[in-house]
Amino acid sequence: MFKGQAEATSAVYQSAHFLIYCVYKTQTAMVDAKELAKPKKSGRLTVVLALVTLISAFGSSFQYGYNVAVINSPAPVMQHFYNLTFVERYATPMGENLLTLLWSLSVSMYPLGGFFGSLMVAPLVNKLGRKGTLLFNNIFSIVPALMMGVSELAKSYEIIIVARFIVGICAGLSSNVVPMYLGELAPKNLRGAIGIVPQLFITIGILSAQVLGIRNILGNSTGWTILLGLTGIPAVIELMLLPFFPESPRYTLIQRGDETTAKKALQSLRGRDDVTKEISEMCLEHQSERAEGRLSVLSLLSQRSLRWQLVSIVIMNMGQQLSGVNAIYYYADSIYATAGVAENDIQYVTVGTGAVNVFITIAAVFIVEASGRRPLLLCGFGICCGACVLLAVALTFQESVTWMPYISITCVIVYITGHAIGPSPIPYVVTTEMFRQSARPAAFMVAGSVHWLSNFTVGLLFPFMERGLGPYSFVIFSFICLSTLIYIWLIVPETKSKTFLEICQMFAERNRVEIKLGDGDAQLKESKENLQDVEKVTTF
Repeated sequence: MFKGQAEATSAVYQSAHFLIYCVYKTQTAMVDAKELAKPKKSGRLTVVLALVTLISAFGSSFQYGYNVAVINSPAPVMQHFYNLTFVERYATPMGENLLTLLWSLSVSMYPLGGFFGSLMVAPLVNKLGRKGTLLFNNIFSIVPALMMGVSELAKSYEIIIVARFIVGICAGLSSNVVPMYLGELAPKNLRGAIGIVPQLFITIGILSAQVLGIRNILGNSTGWTILLGLTGIPAVIELMLLPFFPESPRYTLIQRGDETTAKKALQSLRGRDDVTKEISEMCLEHQSERAEGRLSVLSLLSQRSLRWQLVSIVIMNMGQQLSGVNAIYYYADSIYATAGVAENDIQYVTVGTGAVNVFITIAAVFIVEASGRRPLLLCGFGICCGACVLLAVALTFQESVTWMPYISITCVIVYITGHAIGPSPIPYVVTTEMFRQSARPAAFMVAGSVHWLSNFTVGLLFPFMERGLGPYSFVIFSFICLSTLIYIWLIVPETKSKTFLEICQMFAERNRVEIKLGDGDAQLKESKENLQDVEKVTTF
C-alpha cells in the first residue's frame, strides 16, 4: 500500500514538475517572440555624422580628384609657359624632348607623391589620430596651392613640379585616412554608404576641375595659376571646421584607452545616450587583439591570421588601377574627335563624362547597403571587362566603319559607369572592414602604396603600350578586369552589416586560425555572453 502511495506521489510530482517546465518554456518562448518582434536598434544618419562626413570628404577627398584633372585642360598654356620661361633664361627655345620630360614630371610627380603619402599613413594615424592626421595633412595642400599660384610671377616651372609632388602627398594621405576615419565613425548598417562618400567627392573634384578648366573660365593664359591654386580652399575650410567634430571613438577607446571620451563621441555621433552595445563590441575587439599589439607593416605581412585579407586588398587595389581607367581617359579626346565632335566642344563632352561618373557614384551610395559589396564589385569589373573588349574592336575598325566611333563613345561611357559603380569606391570600404583596429593603419598603408604604385605604373607604361599594341592594349586591361573578378568571386566574402570582429572571424576560417583573446577561449566565451546580456538589457 505504502509502495503504491509512493509511486502515485512520485507520478504526481513528476507531472507537476513537467507542467511547471511547460509553463516556463511557454513564457520564455513568448518573451523571445516579443523580443524578435521588436525592431532592432540600428544606426541612423545624424546631423553630426552627416556634417563630419561632408567636411572631411570635401576638405580632403575632393582635393585628390581635383588635382587628378586640374592640369589636363590648361596643358597647352602651361607648356607654353615652360618654354617661355626657358627662353627668358637661356635665350633659346626649349627642345621638344626636354619639354616632354618636364611635362611628364609635372604629371607623374603627383602619383609619386601619393605613394610617399601612403607610406606616412600608419605612423601618423597612430600618433595623431584619424582627425588629427587630416588636420595635419592640410599643410600638404595649402603650401603647394600657394606655390602653384605664384609660379608664373616667380617665372619658375620647377615650383610647379615640386608643388605637384607635395600635393600628391596630400592625396596619398587623404585617400587612405578619410575612408578609415569615416568607416570607424559610421554604424555598421551605414558603413558602406558613408564609405563611398569619399569616392563621390573625388569624382566631384574631377568634375569641378573639368568645369573650371574650360577655356572660357580658367583654362586659359590668364586663369591657369588661379585654377591650380584653388586646391587650397577646401583645405582651409576643413582646417576651420573639422576641429569641432569628434575623433574616431574606436581610436580613442582601443588605442588611447579613453572610454569616457569615446563614449561621449559615440553619443554625439549616434544622437542617443545608450551606446552600451557598441562600446561593448569595441571592448570585445580590444580584448581579442590585445595580445597582438599594434601591428607594423612587417608584422602585418607575417600574420597568418591576416593573410587572405592582405592578398585581397592588394588584388582589389591593383585591379582598380590596372583595369585601364586612366587609359580610357587618355583615349577619350581622340575618340570624341574621330566621332566628329568639334575640337572646341570636346572639353564639354569630357565634362559630360565627368558628370556621369558623379551620378553613378551617387547611385552606389544609395544601393551599396541594399546590394552589398560583392555584387557591386563583380558587376563593376564585369562591365569594365566587356567594355574594354568592345572598345578594342571598335577602335580597330573606327576609321573604316562610319558608325563605329559612336560605339567607341558608348564603350567609354559604359566603362566609366562600370568603374564608378564598384571598382572605384568599394575597395576603400572593404579595406576598412577587413581589418581590426590594430592592423587597420598598416593595412591602409599597404593598400595605398599598391594603389599609387599601380597608378604610376599605368601612367609610365601605357604610352609605350599604346605605341606598340594600339587598341589591343585594352585586351590586356580586360584580362586584368576578368582576373580580379574571378578572385573576388572565389575569395572575397560579403561584409555588409557585420561588425569588424565578425568579419575577422569569417576570414579566420579561410586562414585556418582561431581568433582568441589574450587569456584564451574562456574569456571570449564569457565576453560574448556579457555582450548578449547587454543586448537583452538595452532592448527594454
